[in-house]
This record gives sequence, C-alpha cells and structure tokens, in this order.
Amino acid sequence: MNERPIRRTPLIRMSDIVLPGQTNNHGTMFGGEVLAMMDRAAAIAAIRFCRQQVVTASTERIDFRTPIHHGDLVDMLAKVIYTGTTSLIVRIDAWAEDPISGERRWCTTGFYSMVSVGIDGRPTAIPRLLVETPTEQADWEHGAKIKALISERLKANDAPIPADPLTF
Repeated sequence: MNERPIRRTPLIRMSDIVLPGQTNNHGTMFGGEVLAMMDRAAAIAAIRFCRQQVVTASTERIDFRTPIHHGDLVDMLAKVIYTGTTSLIVRIDAWAEDPISGERRWCTTGFYSMVSVGIDGRPTAIPRLLVETPTEQADWEHGAKIKALISERLKANDAPIPADPLTF
C-alpha cells in the first residue's frame, strides 16, 4: 500500500494595506474583503502543505471582534491544523496594525475546509499532518471536531442554500 507522507505545517503570513476601495462608508474594511483575504491565506497554507491545488469547501462561523480601518496594515496568519484523506482544516487569524503607532489588534479567527484536487478536478490524497507538541495536538483535536461538524451537516443535508431562490 502506498503510505501517505507525514509533513509539518508551515505558518503562512500574508500582509497587505487597506486601501480606500476596500472600505465602507465608515472607513472600515468590508467584511467580504477580510473573508477573501482569509480565503487566499488558507489556500496558500494548504497548497504549501500538500503541494497540490486546492479548493475551498466550506468555512465555519466567523465573528469580527474589532474593525480594520482604512490605512491599517493587515496580516493573515494561517496554518493547517487537521488533515483527512483529501481535505484539511486551516486556521486563519486576522490581525490589524496601526501603521503609525504599531499597535496590533487581533480581529478575527476563521477555520476553512479545503480539498486537494488533481488535474482532473477530483479530490486527491494529501500528506498526513505531523502532530508533535501539546498545542499541535489541541489544534488537531479542534480541527477534528470541525471536520465532524461538517460531516454531520452534509449527512443531514442541512445545506445552507435555500430550496427556492430570491426573486425580483
């Protein structure tokens, strides 16, 4: 049997600056912009871990703790915390930094489920995650719970998409 390799997860840091086109009428970053940036960070973490292309399968609930303002520097820290056979869970922490004072604020944390896909677009096997430290073990267990919740939702066919679309 072809055993899947075991790998450490890299910590990914993705940085940007918040520009006027990314903000709303309150001068704070659109939530969708934050989510898109988190999605890209999750994809980079997943690709660097499995060295294969990935797609986003789902996200868990994301609550914004503090706003990100126009002109702030934004950092996304992302790492793989759980792996299945073809899917993985990535944790992403969003941080904002005042560029003048250097004050950093933790804005939110998200968990994204990513699936590795081959050139045919079908799920493909990924490496196993090396879990060595107590923190990595706690992350793994948290990721396993998230994976179980996702599986329960899929089995219950509790799709977030309504049966009928909104109409004009």
